[in-house]
Amino acid sequence: MTSRAANVKNSRMNFKFQNESPQDYKGTKPIREASSILEVLSLMIVHICKKVLFYDTNLKIAIYLGALFLLSLVADVLTFPKTYFSRTDNVFNQYFVKIGWFWTLFLTVPYVLLTSFTTCCGKRRLIFTAHLSRLAIATFCWYAWTTIFNVIETKYGRCNARSFDTKSACLKNGHFWNGFDISGHCFILIYSSLVMIEEAKAINGWEKIKDNIRDENYTRSLNDKSISVNPLKNISTEELNILKESYEIVTPYVRALLICIAILQLLWDVMLVSTILYYHIMIEKFISGVIAILTWFVTYRVWYTIPNVLPNLPGQGIFKYNNGKPVALTPNRKKNNSTNGKHFMGMPINTKQDTMEAPTEEVR
Repeated sequence: MTSRAANVKNSRMNFKFQNESPQDYKGTKPIREASSILEVLSLMIVHICKKVLFYDTNLKIAIYLGALFLLSLVADVLTFPKTYFSRTDNVFNQYFVKIGWFWTLFLTVPYVLLTSFTTCCGKRRLIFTAHLSRLAIATFCWYAWTTIFNVIETKYGRCNARSFDTKSACLKNGHFWNGFDISGHCFILIYSSLVMIEEAKAINGWEKIKDNIRDENYTRSLNDKSISVNPLKNISTEELNILKESYEIVTPYVRALLICIAILQLLWDVMLVSTILYYHIMIEKFISGVIAILTWFVTYRVWYTIPNVLPNLPGQGIFKYNNGKPVALTPNRKKNNSTNGKHFMGMPINTKQDTMEAPTEEVR
């Protein structure tokens, strides 16, 4: 009898939640929403684009310099077969490379504007001074260097017909201007690629912002004063509301722009190979490539990394989200099991079944 009574008691304890009132579970921690098929597909494409864009930058630069030197030397000695890309009137050269900086800004300006508006919680002054100013500086560098290249070729060149002293008159009369023509195409293709790669880094850790918003809303709803490492803990309620609203609105556009940036960057690499094989001599291409890399290095790897000096690096706002480290709600707490260990492309993914079966967590 005693054993049977104990079993009945244990059975009742195991199913105690069935007899408890709903009020006991008002403070349960929210879990990640179910991911739609469209979102999973977009995350898949974004993941591939990130692999393309964030290939080891140092190795990419080494490849650029190696190609500019070695492949250009081969191109100076050998004549490669003519292709569509060897024609100056090919569509990619006419409508993309010749106005290459326009296309770079066409994609990076809205991308930087949307990402910085979110991470700066709508603070317009910070958006312009800390983020959009990087593109203004890059535009100045592009204009200054291409102008210098043109001045060098015009001032220190000469026409093959001695009767013409200016480049415009020489070319207008069907002659050839012999000058040191530092490749503006190589410069803009390499510099644009490096700028787009750096600016695109704002996407790193972007998906975690949604989890941080959810956890911070939960913590504030409980008026929890315990220690938290959530990066949103120090922003105001108004800033948190702006962040939540803007994140939901801009995220699809940010992903779409990232995909376009990755495609354009691949096109720039293809056109760089075309330029190396068919245009200019080695020294003209190599010098322009070195100048492009040095300009990128001085700005993004030196200037923008100096603390308390504007502009900031991409992704830096009024909270930190892209340091690549997982964020927990409280210290020494085990990893949240709300995703049941399911991940896709490094991000936790919930299905509707997971959401229905996820265990509730009682507030103590």
